[in-house]
Amino acid sequence: MKIALPLIGGVAATLLTIAMLLTAGWVRPPIVGVQTGFRGTGQDQLISAQNQRLLKAANTLPDAIDKASSSGERATQAYKNVKVLTDLSTEEFNRVMVAITQWVSPDQGCAYCHNTENLADDGLYTKIVARRMLEMNRHINKTYTSHVADTGVTCYTCHRGQPVPSNIWFENPGARQAGGMSATNYGFGHPSKSNGATALPINPLTPHLLGDDNLRVEGKTALPTVSGASIQQTEQSFSLMIHMSEALGVNCTFCHNSRNFSGWEESKPQRVVAWHGLDMLRELNAVYLETLNKTYPANRLGPLGDSPKANCATCHQGASKPLLGQSMAKDFPELGGKPAP
Repeated sequence: MKIALPLIGGVAATLLTIAMLLTAGWVRPPIVGVQTGFRGTGQDQLISAQNQRLLKAANTLPDAIDKASSSGERATQAYKNVKVLTDLSTEEFNRVMVAITQWVSPDQGCAYCHNTENLADDGLYTKIVARRMLEMNRHINKTYTSHVADTGVTCYTCHRGQPVPSNIWFENPGARQAGGMSATNYGFGHPSKSNGATALPINPLTPHLLGDDNLRVEGKTALPTVSGASIQQTEQSFSLMIHMSEALGVNCTFCHNSRNFSGWEESKPQRVVAWHGLDMLRELNAVYLETLNKTYPANRLGPLGDSPKANCATCHQGASKPLLGQSMAKDFPELGGKPAP
């Protein structure tokens, strides 16, 4: 018996070590800590060498496309039914079309959006959506430099070679509820992707990334007041923060000083950038994405009939800067990006 117990313990330790190294949910050492704030404030970001390699591989850029001349025949002269890229030359217009095919539908080709027998035809819903997405792309690069800076975005930022971006969201109907006083529990206790598999509310994105609710965590008086935060608001805010943390692959101290989470004066500049990002997403979802509801076929809508929408993960995909900060927009002034010097 005395011999068997150490033997069993040794086998168990070996199996646990193998599980830690080979199964999901464990992070393989070493863990690298990077100080991103003042010393002593605990504002460090942690990442493993393995995750760094995976992140780099997932954020490679597509093949470059030769630049086009802005002079010569205009796209509106060469083609019919050009409604968005009306300021481009024919060469620039064709370059954008080649790029979109590479970024969004490399397997489907031009036929994903176009009737190849009549390119001017608007019969495919994908063409209507793509046209609106071009408007949105240009709007982001020209209007939201407070969030995207000169790095900008292109279709590839979200799509990464897929017709439908990996990280979109719909209204979550939640689990079925009883009637009467038990009609709803505000989505508590139902882990989902949007709340980081926690018991927090399942729809943190709806009030903050589609509606204009303010983030509320703590009251400013000793006793509850009308202007203070309710428990529901606090839980919604925490749920959204978890989404943002996972979407960017960072922890709370990427933006906040942990000794005073609410204080802007002790926060990092990234918090301001994130604030503008939330403001941007609200407009994009309300003005550009949700309004396409009647354009999509039923199979592209959510369980409650709403359009696919964007969240932080749609662009970031686990990186604090989309595509690890590599700019494609500078090479595509046709999409509103600031040209490279």
